[in-house]
Amino acid sequence: MADSTTQSITIDAAPERIMAVIADFPAYPEWAGAVQSVEVVAEGPGGRAAEVRFGLDAGVFKDTYTLAYDWAEDGLSVRWRLTKGQIQRAQQGSYVLEPSGVGTRVTYSLSVELSIPMIGMLRRKAEKIIIDTALKELKRRVEG
Repeated sequence: MADSTTQSITIDAAPERIMAVIADFPAYPEWAGAVQSVEVVAEGPGGRAAEVRFGLDAGVFKDTYTLAYDWAEDGLSVRWRLTKGQIQRAQQGSYVLEPSGVGTRVTYSLSVELSIPMIGMLRRKAEKIIIDTALKELKRRVEG
């Protein structure tokens, strides 16, 4: 898998509140603009989603894909990987939460590989846009 793109944002909330929003997959279509549908396919220990199917419509980029999740026991991070996709060949990502004096620093890392060839520079730019949008939408949802 290629190098990932990473970006951070500070959210004025406790890590538990942020992770609760991240873990509430059925609510994603309410606040994550490109997410059209979500289905929790399998649950893991503690009732957290272990596998989730997404329907995405981001204009020219439409896909249905399934991600497998690995939740850290300390509640401060979650990692995922693609298990099935239509136009994605691979995806790996993570959210890492770090409490700070002014809220919680949320770091999102993402690497996506499409089935169609894409120049590395364009892929990184697309990942940056996805991450930037996701972090802003997460902040708005948590703080709103």
